[in-house]
Amino acid sequence: MFQLSPEVRKALDRNRPVVALESTLIAHGFDYPENIEVGRAVEAVVRDAGAIPATIALVAGIIKIGLTADEMLEVAQNSSMPKLSLRDVSVAAGLKKWGATTVASTAYIASLAGITVFSTGGLGGVHRGAKESWDVSADLLSLSQSPIVVVCSGAKSILDIPATLEVLESYNIPVLGYQTDRFPGFYVRDSGYPVPWQINKPSDAAQIFREQLALGLDSALVVANPVPEKDAVDKETHDKWIEKALAELKRSKVTGKAVTPFMLHSLKEISNNNSVKANRSLIFNNAALAAEIAKAI
Repeated sequence: MFQLSPEVRKALDRNRPVVALESTLIAHGFDYPENIEVGRAVEAVVRDAGAIPATIALVAGIIKIGLTADEMLEVAQNSSMPKLSLRDVSVAAGLKKWGATTVASTAYIASLAGITVFSTGGLGGVHRGAKESWDVSADLLSLSQSPIVVVCSGAKSILDIPATLEVLESYNIPVLGYQTDRFPGFYVRDSGYPVPWQINKPSDAAQIFREQLALGLDSALVVANPVPEKDAVDKETHDKWIEKALAELKRSKVTGKAVTPFMLHSLKEISNNNSVKANRSLIFNNAALAAEIAKAI
């Protein structure tokens, strides 16, 4: 079903803290060679915080939990690396393909392997205009079926945030603000909407997750951790970037899985690389918090 790296297997056998990491962030979140630098750096952040990183990807049809240096490099360098949501994993495995896992597939696979914490950038969710397109990320449904703590900086700011929060509620996915009572919007610290609950310590998330498991709930626990203030984008600037990027998206007629990578690339150009700076900052910040929560669990 899946293959654990020796390091990850040893850590799980000894009940040491492990943090799952997605590989779509490497394959489609940044351009090469920055993507391999980010992939290596986020693993280093997890290690420095006292946990074991477990980057997940499909390697020639094998679900690998914990990549070798060569495997991560292949994910970073292959510009045609497929983006695998949960529905795609069995297909890619059956066809012996390589592929990068999304939030949906990473959360599910990690929870299946017994990993309790997953760190990412931002969740997928309900896209703007979903009333017509029905474009809702599989991340949300997958999180309703994956008992794991997900540390993120809210949902990607290109989305319909209030609709995304409504679906999270409908799927019984608890959302906690880490040292904030506002739901972060990826590049911005406050999307304009509140979170139902605020926590202030990693141990709070650990205790809540234990209670969730004791109740037999299969949903994820979302810990929304704002981008560090020094690297956050102000709301007015951010909204102008999004408006321009959405106009480019409409002109390009890009749909489906290609929307998020397209928007991230557009925002990089529109913002003169400032969006990438914020993206890197929140990814590393989330990884450090995820490691602390994994240790507390």
